[in-house]
Amino acid sequence: MAEEEQDQNMDAIMGLILNGGNAKSSAFEAIQAAKKGDFETADAKLKEADGFLVDAHNSQTKMLTAEANGEHATVTLLMVHSQDHLMTSITFRDLAGEIVDLYKRLDGKKVEDN
Repeated sequence: MAEEEQDQNMDAIMGLILNGGNAKSSAFEAIQAAKKGDFETADAKLKEADGFLVDAHNSQTKMLTAEANGEHATVTLLMVHSQDHLMTSITFRDLAGEIVDLYKRLDGKKVEDN
């Protein structure tokens, strides 16, 4: 693998790790805000988490597109970790949305079914 390809691959991997971590942090902040009854902040934090997940998905798409174009990347532990990190963050974001909705219901707010 050429050095330029390695750099691009590392950028995509780090994009997954960084944005996945940021999404998980924002989702956790949403739960904490909902716990305090601050649903405006909770909703904003969930939206922020979604934005980070879009950025992570874009990094992942670059890797998948390169693979589909015959540019096979060497699978490293760091690459596996980045994919795992992203999937965990997606799951955490989904659960955070459910927990925020639960806090809203406990507070007597109407919650829309998704």
